[in-house]
Amino acid sequence: MAFESLTERLNRAMKTITGQGKLTESNMDEMLREVRMSLLEADVNYQVVKDFVANVKEKALGQKVLDALNPGQMVVKIVKEELQQLLGNEDAQIHFNDNGITNIMMAGLQGTGKTTAAAKIARYLKNKKNKKVLLVACDVIRPAAIEQLQTLGKSIQVPVFTLGAETSALDTAKAADQYAKENGFDTVIYDTAGRLHIDEELMNELSMMKDFLHPQEILLTVDAMTGQDIVTVAREFNEQLQITALIVTKLDGDARGGGLLSVRSITNVPVLFVSNGEKVDDLEEFHPDRMAERILGMGDILSLIEKAQENMDVELAASSMERMQSGQFDMNDLLSQFEQMNRLGSFKGILKMIPGMNKMAGMVDDDQMNAQIKRMRAIINSMTPKERARPDILKASRKNRIAKGAGVKVADVNKLLTSFDQMKMMSQMMSGGMPAMNPFGGGFGKPGGFGGPGGFGMSKHSGSKKKRKAPVKKKKRR
Repeated sequence: MAFESLTERLNRAMKTITGQGKLTESNMDEMLREVRMSLLEADVNYQVVKDFVANVKEKALGQKVLDALNPGQMVVKIVKEELQQLLGNEDAQIHFNDNGITNIMMAGLQGTGKTTAAAKIARYLKNKKNKKVLLVACDVIRPAAIEQLQTLGKSIQVPVFTLGAETSALDTAKAADQYAKENGFDTVIYDTAGRLHIDEELMNELSMMKDFLHPQEILLTVDAMTGQDIVTVAREFNEQLQITALIVTKLDGDARGGGLLSVRSITNVPVLFVSNGEKVDDLEEFHPDRMAERILGMGDILSLIEKAQENMDVELAASSMERMQSGQFDMNDLLSQFEQMNRLGSFKGILKMIPGMNKMAGMVDDDQMNAQIKRMRAIINSMTPKERARPDILKASRKNRIAKGAGVKVADVNKLLTSFDQMKMMSQMMSGGMPAMNPFGGGFGKPGGFGGPGGFGMSKHSGSKKKRKAPVKKKKRR
């Protein structure tokens, strides 16, 4: 995930100051030296880093901070506020046309995920803003892009307008504009062509489309993996097209994140959305304050709640909880919980949003956890309706049949049943809702838990017990 290394180093730098009883210029310089190196290694622009450190030092050595009861915490607050300043003080918003169709032009270099981003935004506007959206395939340079957009449009139930690769992008845009007016669409997203690099032909095509459409938004997709190139690309597109906002893609990769921290202060173009995966629902509204907290390892509980509200069936979750606490919880409920958890996305990403769980996220292997859940779902799907409702009837013969059907060992079936029993017992003892979301026996990385020794899917050796010594017989007194 992006910012992992930066978060770790900034946390280390913050510790050097929060542990100090008194704030001095000496210990401030030591902390700021580490902050400076952290930002430079994250590929943040040099001038941006220089200004950032100077601003933090000036505010931190002010009289209010020096006289505070806990100056270390005040410094952390100042660093957070300066990070937020870099990312933008306000949330960027889409500007809708009140008197007609809202036209949105997508722009970006080839390979930045522009076509997928267009579909993600269409889904967001359809589901969250109740807009009647039309996608337009104007990338006629790459015929595969037209097919890709049609496939994505079908998956989110948004129509896609195309005249094929033989018609020019401008003529396609003109026909789409007329079609949208005749069919009552209020928002149109134009997926334009990309190039491996910025060239005159590309810019001329985009400029002609802009002059015809007069779009309310020109959104530039940039790849988080490209580092400082984000700034270069954004600057060049902005000079010629006046970009209104950025969509940062591939933030789920191992990008250092420096480009994202630099681009707003250098180009003054705000970030509107960030993309955290390839799925059409892997799109987040960008909130500078929340991102600053996430970078500092403070979590982002508000975004997690919003994600849960959007993707989870709240009534189903509440029903499962009631059934669990009343002792009626069965394998069907467990299967539905697996489906709910899967909708939230990466386990590592979820943990990073929970305050205080940032270090725990580093211990989680998403691929291993997904494989384990897939195995558990296969086991439950291999059960009969009666067996799901009453797991207590599962004896040796039934377990053998289920194991064969799921392609696992009988020991794996037993581990799932043990975890299921432990979860039922714990949830009946506790009134809170969190145990219902932890169907893995223990905690993350704990013995008997998900990913811990003896947990589901682990080797027998990793959870092996020490041999017990024979009990020593006490001599009888005479």
